[in-house]
Amino acid sequence: MKHYEVEILDAKTKDKLCFLDKVEPNATIGEIKSMFHKSPQWYPARQSIRLDPGKSLKDEDVLQHLPVGTTATFYFRDLGAQISWVTVFLTEYTGPLVIYLLFYFRVPFIYPPKYDFTTSKHWVVLACMCHSFHYVKRLLETLFVHRFSHGTMPLRNIFKNCTYYWGFAAWMAYYINHPLYTPPYGEQQIRIALIIFLFCQIGNFSIHIALRNLRPPSKTRKIPYPTKNPFTWIFLLVSCPNYTYELQLGSWLGFTLMTQCLPVAFFTLVGFIQMTVWAKGKHRSYLKEFRDYPPLRSPILPFIL
Repeated sequence: MKHYEVEILDAKTKDKLCFLDKVEPNATIGEIKSMFHKSPQWYPARQSIRLDPGKSLKDEDVLQHLPVGTTATFYFRDLGAQISWVTVFLTEYTGPLVIYLLFYFRVPFIYPPKYDFTTSKHWVVLACMCHSFHYVKRLLETLFVHRFSHGTMPLRNIFKNCTYYWGFAAWMAYYINHPLYTPPYGEQQIRIALIIFLFCQIGNFSIHIALRNLRPPSKTRKIPYPTKNPFTWIFLLVSCPNYTYELQLGSWLGFTLMTQCLPVAFFTLVGFIQMTVWAKGKHRSYLKEFRDYPPLRSPILPFIL
């Protein structure tokens, strides 16, 4: 059995960082990262190993299947300090849950002192229940449902993400729970909004379960298809129905209708723009990876977007 020699160069300076002798031909990039792990700041999750200074190789790529000779040259790029996706999601979603409740219970120093710990006479309690349900659901899904193709993300991103989620939660909660808040006209509008919200929360959860069942503990990728659950039938028309349920059908659209609050509408719009970017990227990835990918599917909105 032939063995490989592996040299790892800095992607920027081209300086040699490491030389590995007698590497097994069936060694994966992930195993090579572990061999390269000599300095604490370059633990495997922090490493990007490449054939050239361009795209990173996958951890499951096997050395003998790569276009290299018996002496393989790879390029290393430091991804920076990393943090697990589970930690990121738990931090992102716990913040809005707690922050919203602080405004709902009108703790001191938020509104004028005469309103401290007072209760609202309007439909604010329903909005609070929906908002809390949404983020409790997200926290439970993070712990028990989601499987992540990438175990970590750059630590610096958590500050940006938390600013987004926590900041919007505070902005929305301030107006919805304000003592002078005026609820939407008519109970019919609120009931319709509640039905839309709950329907889409169930739909979003159904899609997450379908995606989990599609992806076993390994990193095998498959085309998602509808299951017997009717909430998954939207897979016939869109690639990322979890985003569709979240926004457009749509949980946050229903919450906007329920609260009739401008900050909520703005949060919904910004979220729609961001999720559209994610959906388009995932749709392109599906098209590139699977030749038999269903041609009728759109990224997030059937036949439109």
